[in-house]
This record gives sequence, C-alpha cells and structure tokens, in this order.
Amino acid sequence: MDRKLFARGNDGEWTNLGEGNRRRVILSTEELMLVEFAFEKGAIGAPHSHPHVQASYVAAGSFEVTIGEHSEVLSAGDSFIVPSGVVHGVKALEPGRLVDSFTPHRADFLK
Repeated sequence: MDRKLFARGNDGEWTNLGEGNRRRVILSTEELMLVEFAFEKGAIGAPHSHPHVQASYVAAGSFEVTIGEHSEVLSAGDSFIVPSGVVHGVKALEPGRLVDSFTPHRADFLK
C-alpha cells in the first residue's frame, strides 16, 4: 500500500495564505482529504464554493460560519457540513482552528 494512512500531530507543512490564515494538508487520498486551517482573530475565510462536499470541525476558537443564506456562531467542539456548490465562508471571532474534510480531495491544495 503506497498511500499514507496515519498522521501525527506535527505532520503536514503549513502554507501561509495571508491575512491571518494558514493551512496544512494532514492526509489525502483521491477520495478524501483532511486539512487543518488556523486563523488569527478577525481573519476571514472569504466566501467561495467548490464541487467538493466539506465537513468541518471547530477544533479551537469561535467562528461566524455562513453557508448559503444561513449564518451561525460555532465554537470548539461544533461542526458543520457544506454541500457541493454552496457558497460558504467564515470569520474568526477569536484565534481558532478548523479541521476540514473534503470529498473528493482538493487537488488545488496539493500543488
């Protein structure tokens, strides 16, 4: 088996996305990807959409999360799902981290 099936807490290289955002790919197969995003207070995950289904877990902090026309404030331990093609974004209300899974994988994150 040539794909990575396990990851440790420090695995994955951080990519600075600017404006208080960074991400690291933790694990990836063609079918599924696990990615951690770190946000400084006030940082924005700009509204966007993609064909991937996304499930997200708030690992730390709190975020205003908007999915389509719906917004909620979520805190550590909360989760959300973004259906394929729906516009979504977040605003970090305090420093925080999101752990996102995407199906299929986000090839654009592997370049």
